[in-house]
Amino acid sequence: MLVPAVLLLFGASAFAAPSTRGIGSLEKTGKELFLANCAACHGPDGKGRSRSRVGFDVALPDFSDPDFSSREPASDWAGIARNGGPSRGFSEIMPSFGEALSMEEIEAAVEYIKTLADDDDWPSGNFNLPRPLVTGKAYLEDEIIFSGSLTEKDGGLGSIGGKIVYEQRFGTRNMWEVVLPFGWSERFIDPLSSKPEWGANLGDAALAVKRAFYFNLDRGSILSGAAELILPTGDRASGFGKGTFVFEPFLTFGQILPADFFLQAQAGMEIPFDTEKAEHEVFARIAFGRSFNFKPWGRTWSPMVEVLAAKELAAGEKIIYDIVPQVQVTLNKRQHIMLNIGVRLPLNEREGRHPVVLAYLLWDWFDGAFFDGW
Repeated sequence: MLVPAVLLLFGASAFAAPSTRGIGSLEKTGKELFLANCAACHGPDGKGRSRSRVGFDVALPDFSDPDFSSREPASDWAGIARNGGPSRGFSEIMPSFGEALSMEEIEAAVEYIKTLADDDDWPSGNFNLPRPLVTGKAYLEDEIIFSGSLTEKDGGLGSIGGKIVYEQRFGTRNMWEVVLPFGWSERFIDPLSSKPEWGANLGDAALAVKRAFYFNLDRGSILSGAAELILPTGDRASGFGKGTFVFEPFLTFGQILPADFFLQAQAGMEIPFDTEKAEHEVFARIAFGRSFNFKPWGRTWSPMVEVLAAKELAAGEKIIYDIVPQVQVTLNKRQHIMLNIGVRLPLNEREGRHPVVLAYLLWDWFDGAFFDGW
């Protein structure tokens, strides 16, 4: 995911010729490469020259701002520097440096640029792993997610669920979230009729706050905790709500693995305010996957599989297991619009439990408008 201003990352070429490629080894440091190729536009401190001086309509980014610099992985910035702005749906004023600099030189310059911001207290954009369909993420987001589900109930009745999730970062390592669920289900509204009818319902809305407690890029690990309050806004009789406030604390963990593999995990508990309407429940989820591109910096595919476990804390209740194979794919050049589709399959206690088709459309709104970058 890339912010529009990044297309000016190496934009100094409009005023200075790029340095020549080193022969046999990297002959210049990242700082030297930055000063030679970028500083004419971005300044030696990375704060960016004024638009009146560089002649661009778009304001240059401030690389010394950790809120900006920490959001994107270095590989995304290197990709734009190598292939130019149009390769990611940005302006042609960002040229390609693929023939002027080696990949090692571009990566060295980007690595230096990342040091211009004091971002030790900000989780790196490298932790922004693909979002699973069910398991929560540890990384802090600026996203809107439109998700849906399709299932069949007992008796052949259908159910369609939907959810809008809004997430926004604040501070160095915090995020707040609003969840607005809704859906339609087939049910017998008229007791005198044998034909079911579709009815619409709101679900239980939720408010949450998440904080990154620990992250270490050298180890590739990030751990966050969240507290969510679920509101009884749904219709319990139609299966779209629990009829009581529910407090849900949980931990989420992300691990970057070699060869573009990754692992994400979540564990938590649902604590209802009214135990006559809902039981206490514990859950654990784990997702494992890998991201790859058919061509460098092209569309990213991320097949994943999740294993889900949940248990109501009531006498005689068993642990319920599900598996969710799925694949996420970026839809546009800028890669801030993504689609994920999969199916949730019961692994045990299958009586009365049916496969559920799950999908979401994700918009990383910090990286641009929905129709930007196509």
